[in-house]
Amino acid sequence: MNTAPISIITVCYNAENSIEKTILSVIDQSLRGIEYLIVDGASTDGTLKIIEKYQGRITKVISEKDDGLYDAMNKGLSLATGDYVLFLNADDTLYAADTMEEVFNSCNEADVIYGEAMIVNESGKELGLRSVRTPHKVPENLTWKSLRWGMVVSHQAFIIRRSLALPYDLQYRVCADIDWMIRCLKQCKSICNSREIICNFRAGGTSHRNEKLAWKERYQIFNKHYGIVNNFINHILISLRYLIHKRMQRSKKQKNL
Repeated sequence: MNTAPISIITVCYNAENSIEKTILSVIDQSLRGIEYLIVDGASTDGTLKIIEKYQGRITKVISEKDDGLYDAMNKGLSLATGDYVLFLNADDTLYAADTMEEVFNSCNEADVIYGEAMIVNESGKELGLRSVRTPHKVPENLTWKSLRWGMVVSHQAFIIRRSLALPYDLQYRVCADIDWMIRCLKQCKSICNSREIICNFRAGGTSHRNEKLAWKERYQIFNKHYGIVNNFINHILISLRYLIHKRMQRSKKQKNL
């Protein structure tokens, strides 16, 4: 029996204001045979009613309490049967109706496929590419070492062969995604830059809402993967890069006034 080309997993909780856009961006894809899984954390608002409207076009929905975002993502991963896996959470959407088709036309048989993310506001208005709006530049050739500078590829623009997708480490509450990406990339042999905009990424995710914890967890993760001394030096450079980027953004705003 043929498997789905890709399993797209949406994790959500009380997402009635955004879940419909996410669902439509997946079920309206021109690529046929996508497996779509929704893992809901026992929402108490109208999220499940919205999901029910599209039940016939969603492969599987589960709704139950979980131990946080990454526990829910692990549940989705355990249910997936597609050749590849992409996580697309309820605040995000695929960039266009032909995104998945274009991505797989660009990259064939790679272990990992990656691309760009478009930052949008709450109403969906495009604010600019993530690599332009933030200090994170998408590398031409991604490796696990590329992430020593931070999340250079958006989690929602990272597609991995399911057989190589590891479980998230639940000791990290807000930065398990970067640890997961590093561990996954370490075991991947072929990594393809699709040069496609894969997702619309809404600004202000979990790590932004928990900035102090995010910095602490990232530092621990980088110590583990890159070594204490290298990580200390890298973080000095990361901090300088962040300050320079902020200064440039302020200068642009002042020029536009």
